[in-house]
Amino acid sequence: MTIESNLQLSYPMPGGGRLKFSFQLSLPGRGITAVTGPSGAGKTTLLRCLAGLERSTGRLSVNGRLWQDDHFFLPTHRRPLGYVFQEARLFPHLTVSQNLAYGTKRGTRRRGGGGAASLDLSHFLTILGINHLLERRPENLSGGERQRVALARALAAGPEVLLLDEPLAALDQSRKEEIMPYLESLRELTLPVIYVSHARDEIERLADTLVTLAGPGCPAQVNSAQSLGLQHGHGPQGKEAVAA
Repeated sequence: MTIESNLQLSYPMPGGGRLKFSFQLSLPGRGITAVTGPSGAGKTTLLRCLAGLERSTGRLSVNGRLWQDDHFFLPTHRRPLGYVFQEARLFPHLTVSQNLAYGTKRGTRRRGGGGAASLDLSHFLTILGINHLLERRPENLSGGERQRVALARALAAGPEVLLLDEPLAALDQSRKEEIMPYLESLRELTLPVIYVSHARDEIERLADTLVTLAGPGCPAQVNSAQSLGLQHGHGPQGKEAVAA
């Protein structure tokens, strides 16, 4: 059970030429994979390619299911994934409960109107500590509470992959400390979590696998956290991968 990608993407540069990214990666099918690197290295671009928000070329398969290749492209709304951005992006006119219902409905539509979600959402509502927030609207939530609701909404869709793009970046240190234990609880999920961050302390606490993007034209390093001496991690030693 793995995520296998061989994706290419390029952008025009001012004055001519193109900025080229290539993500050739083999990532585990469960646990938390942290993606780090300097600004402009392609961290968010990688997530957007996995989500189909950027129309990259090449092949992507998740747990043996083809998401795209040279002849096929599964659109974003049909990809079984959850995506949490730096800002919570909740619907301001809906209560927490209604925001969660939207996530559940999205998952049902993707599965063709039937089928059960792949996880027990009620269990994670308790773990995330938001049961008492269900009737509130986003404007009445703290930043940490909004991010926890955004995470619950992503889980409500029953994803097979969870993408987190620096979900703590917009929070102050106290709010980061508030939400970190909830992120650690994601290890209970039997699905891959791809977590973008440049914060060393977050990576040390969360990563089972670490992907380091050095930037266009440079190879990336993929390591198990254990091989790097981090707090968490398991599995084989790191290996080279291309992400340029």
